Amino acid sequence: MEDCIFCKIIKKEIPSEIVYEDEEIIAFEDINPVAPIHTLIVPKKHITSLVELKEEDTNLIGKIYLVANKIAEQKGILERGFRVVVNCGKEGGQVVPHIHYHLLGGKQLPTRFM
Repeated sequence: MEDCIFCKIIKKEIPSEIVYEDEEIIAFEDINPVAPIHTLIVPKKHITSLVELKEEDTNLIGKIYLVANKIAEQKGILERGFRVVVNCGKEGGQVVPHIHYHLLGGKQLPTRFM
């Protein structure tokens, strides 16, 4: 999608602080972090949201969680703990219409969302 900000980051049309990249996934620092560590993990394949996932995406989504572990280890929070969040749709808090996972850590995170 030509107007998707994450697709533009993937194509290197918009600069970002990339912390991980391979042929299927890119991860970069969130520009509005809500925790000391706030990294976005994004599949390079444009998938609008969680509800758009197909059976063929199963391996890709599983790989995202393995990448989350790698990044958590790289940032020194693997043993301390972290959170991986995916927002879905407007009421779920999804702002960018390209599925992405928030890796959050570096402080004690609240145990409740409400």
